[in-house]
Amino acid sequence: MRENEKVYPNCPIITRTVEVSGLTKSQLMLKMKQYSILMNESGEKLLNDNKFTTSETKYSIQTVEITVGDLGFPAGATTAQLFKRASDLGLELCPLELGPYLRLQFLDQPEGYFGKPIRQHQAPFGSITIASEILTEDYDFPKGFYLRRINGELWLRGYHADHLYVWNPDDYFIFCK
Repeated sequence: MRENEKVYPNCPIITRTVEVSGLTKSQLMLKMKQYSILMNESGEKLLNDNKFTTSETKYSIQTVEITVGDLGFPAGATTAQLFKRASDLGLELCPLELGPYLRLQFLDQPEGYFGKPIRQHQAPFGSITIASEILTEDYDFPKGFYLRRINGELWLRGYHADHLYVWNPDDYFIFCK
């Protein structure tokens, strides 16, 4: 890490307060449909799995949006390295159910890929990955959610990444405070 590098908490961040409103899984899916939120197959698989649970109680979460580089990884890092560094800096993993609620409340997400190359097998430009507990090491099961806006359409997508995958320094993550 270079000395002049701005690392959390001394870097630009975006904070949000997200209301988790105690909906059942089916109510949550209906609300996403009402807002025309699209999902990929991995996102649907994650949301429909028994391991995905929703809280019956309403609560608020303070989130921090930050890049991999701002966590002190100018060359990128694995998921385990990111999660450990975030924890060391006082940030926490988000509950998995935050994904759909954040998507429903963050309706003005900008397009992120205009003028940028398409990435394959990497987080797309403009996407924001939600740092949450990984439910299973099974590679075929999604590891979590990410948010994206593509041609004006809002997406809640699931992602796959094994323990060797290295996130780019400009990839964005959401952690809880």
